Amino acid sequence: MKSQRANTIAEALEDMILSGDFAEGERLDEIRLAERFSVSRTPVREAFQRLAQSGLIEQIPRRGVFVRRPGPVELVEMFEVMAEFEALAGRLAALRISDAALAVLEAANDNCRAALSEGNADLYYVENERFHHVIYEQSGSAFLQQEVGRLHRRLKPYRRMQLRLRGRMSQSMAEHEDIVAALTAGDAGRAADLLRGHVAIQGEKFHHLMASLRAAAE
Repeated sequence: MKSQRANTIAEALEDMILSGDFAEGERLDEIRLAERFSVSRTPVREAFQRLAQSGLIEQIPRRGVFVRRPGPVELVEMFEVMAEFEALAGRLAALRISDAALAVLEAANDNCRAALSEGNADLYYVENERFHHVIYEQSGSAFLQQEVGRLHRRLKPYRRMQLRLRGRMSQSMAEHEDIVAALTAGDAGRAADLLRGHVAIQGEKFHHLMASLRAAAE
């Protein structure tokens, strides 16, 4: 229950930071936030830990917690690495994935489809996370799973934001279906290419994300 409360607060703060409610470098007041969310300071501190993992805040000893948003170059670099991690996980998973795991991917896709029909981007993201974590696990590499999971957490706020862009959920859904087909067929090369393209933010996806972040900062 406490962990869920911290997650809810972390997601609310993510949205507030990315929508410009808090300025770059602004100090976050733990006591005021606890009052705002009607909780003790403990879940706020736990939420800060989650935000620190995604790089949206910086915790400075004896000074406090400050908003920090990565610049466009840093963001692009993180997405580039993430796309390659996803491609590697997909390539390995295509060779190793179990029938049971394929069934879990199909179930996650069913839930994504339901979220799409409801226009619920947050619910879609939850199932999207489940979908990707199954692929990381099925890569069979504990080290890759650990590293890709760390970067996944760092990019979570921006991947959530992307899903709110017009048409992105339906595009993502179509890409998921192609990815499952490649994994089912054991086509390692295609699975890698599809996952790389699914995550990369080159071209139009990059411009849409940057426009959203720019609008929030104004």
